[in-house]
Amino acid sequence: MKKNNSDFSRRKFLGAGMLGAAGLSFLPGLGIAAQDIPREREDIHQIRLGFIGVGRQAMGILNGMMRIPGVEVLTCADVYEIKRERFKLRVNRIANELGKSSPKVDVYANYKDLLARPDIDAVVIASPDHWHALMAIDACLAGKDIYLEKPLTLTIKEGQELVKAVRSTGAVLAVGSQQRSDLNFQHAARMVLRGKIGKVEKVLVHVGQPEHPKAFDLEQQSIPEGLDWQAWLGPLPAMHFNEQLNPPISIDPEENEKLWGAWRWFKETGGGYMTDWGAHMFDIAQWGLGMDRSGPVKVVPASDGIPLTYHYANGVEMIVGPFDEGRQGVKFMGDKGWIKVSRGQFNASDDSLKPTMERPSLGYPPHYWDFIDSVLKRKDPIVPVEVGHSTCIICTIGNIAHELGRPLDWDPHLQTFPNDWEAQSRLHYNYENGYTI
Repeated sequence: MKKNNSDFSRRKFLGAGMLGAAGLSFLPGLGIAAQDIPREREDIHQIRLGFIGVGRQAMGILNGMMRIPGVEVLTCADVYEIKRERFKLRVNRIANELGKSSPKVDVYANYKDLLARPDIDAVVIASPDHWHALMAIDACLAGKDIYLEKPLTLTIKEGQELVKAVRSTGAVLAVGSQQRSDLNFQHAARMVLRGKIGKVEKVLVHVGQPEHPKAFDLEQQSIPEGLDWQAWLGPLPAMHFNEQLNPPISIDPEENEKLWGAWRWFKETGGGYMTDWGAHMFDIAQWGLGMDRSGPVKVVPASDGIPLTYHYANGVEMIVGPFDEGRQGVKFMGDKGWIKVSRGQFNASDDSLKPTMERPSLGYPPHYWDFIDSVLKRKDPIVPVEVGHSTCIICTIGNIAHELGRPLDWDPHLQTFPNDWEAQSRLHYNYENGYTI
């Protein structure tokens, strides 16, 4: 279902009504001009959002999205009743804080009921990774635009199918790799791409440790009232419940999640630090190397004190593990200098390589506004689906090499392991419970 002309015209008209002229200075690196920053207009709702998966990450996105003028949050879907109730309360709390009237918020247990609503323009998907592809493809087919949390998908096959769905339907899909909208990371990639450190020879990437996921080992606990555990599992094989997978909350008294969902750390449900933080740090490394939509040609797992290493066709090596003071980050090393960047920190071999500009505060994360701006203008966001997919591939083939315990050749264009049926079989897993992709 492609975006129809009336829908496109409505958004274009509303966008023109919301965007005020205010000079021609640009926000560095994002390509968003100052005149494109929206001004408050309570008489028009630009984009009407629904949220799918409303755990801890979704609460942060909600707080940012609701501060963008013209964005209205109308609904959510989640398999856990108490989290649906929290979502309604949180929307009303933020609206009151912003001095806006509290909207009517509808909630659903099944995300397909949300997608069936014709008044929803776009969805934010912040579910566990194993649901990303199915939910996002369904959203494409329902004619919705999508802000999808990273990593893009759980498997490489899922990513391939999601890319097809986005491009065949005309949906705008933005990946939540927010470091691309951060000035320090933008500047680092720009300097490297412009050859300011000379020929890049090596890239160091630290994603956190232990890098790779482990087998699920949490004890079995009783499923709490109000949680549809089978719906949470979806296509996964049968697993018992443990509250670390879907952390508990309470509303009265208010008590939010005390930890991130532990599904990230187990190979049955996630990719460990390789996908959780690798989706951020490999993303920046690929960007600076000019390898977006491409990738390495070989991956060698860690062994005998030698770290996990990716080899690119141009001779560059990307080495995974702690470096310098051990912060998660990226260090580009060239024959004329180096640049090191992490969250909140930037360092370089020469002061001339360091950023000198500061981005004006918008009052909300620029990454969220990039998505809204892309929806209005029907353009690719700063992290489109193909880039999210190529970054996710880096994470996943590293885990596959670790699992098999041997070097693997990779074809970044065909997205296959050449002549390696054993590795090729790891591109996907067999869905259970009647699910297909």
